[in-house]
Amino acid sequence: MKHTEKKNRPLGNLRGQKGQSCLLRFAVWFSAILTAMALFFVVAYILIKGIPYLKPSLFAWKYNSENVSLMPALINTLFMTALSLLFAVPVGIGAAVYLTEYARRGNKLVGVVRVTAETLSGIPSIVYGLFGAIFFVKFLGMGLSLLAGALTLSIMILPLIMRTTEEALLAVPDSYREGSFGLGAGRVRTVFRVVLPSAIPGILSGVILGIGRIVGESAALIFTAGTVAEAAGSVFDSARTLSVHMYAISGEGLYIDQTYATAVVLLALVIVINALSEFAAKKLGGTHG
Repeated sequence: MKHTEKKNRPLGNLRGQKGQSCLLRFAVWFSAILTAMALFFVVAYILIKGIPYLKPSLFAWKYNSENVSLMPALINTLFMTALSLLFAVPVGIGAAVYLTEYARRGNKLVGVVRVTAETLSGIPSIVYGLFGAIFFVKFLGMGLSLLAGALTLSIMILPLIMRTTEEALLAVPDSYREGSFGLGAGRVRTVFRVVLPSAIPGILSGVILGIGRIVGESAALIFTAGTVAEAAGSVFDSARTLSVHMYAISGEGLYIDQTYATAVVLLALVIVINALSEFAAKKLGGTHG
């Protein structure tokens, strides 16, 4: 009897593991299908509601209460994205390089920086907007401007870019570094010629996520960049982005159809930017691979 029980136990354990495996596989597939359906529903709803109202008047160069043009906001969105990335990307990549390549293991500063970055990632955007309004708009005297909004957004996306760059650098095999050192290259040359090119796809993934947050942000920009419906002539002019434009015209209650049309353009803009970024990541990754 004891010998039979010993034989049956492994069979029972095997059946139990198979059952758990099937259950987990079902849960994963169910979650994936549910997520895809939710995404499809949101995108389809926006397209169905917005495409019929995409008219040439929405793309007029000047905004007025009759055409409710989104073109000035679209131009401001592109400027805001470029300016925010100009501030955030070099600082974020530089900080990640220091944390992974230069800081000694066990350094207390590294732990403090990582905890701070994770904390900043969880702060609501409205808090960043209030900080930007107090510091950039009032204290530094920038006023409601494109520059104040871009600096605020750069602080928002800085932890994201820094953490994703750090993970991308840590994923580069140590053999790359050892081979470079073995050939006589210094640390700086190794970082910029070997490590960073190998981590470019991962770095660009963080930049893509940062772009998505910039393009979709509205709360912080209302307090820092303002809601003027004109294309900014300089970085010190007040201007609204597409997301702020959507908020402004939907709040009036008179241009709901135009709001959906603007959402379609915003969705298309995000898709195009992501596609171009992924294409660049593949090209650069293949070049340095």
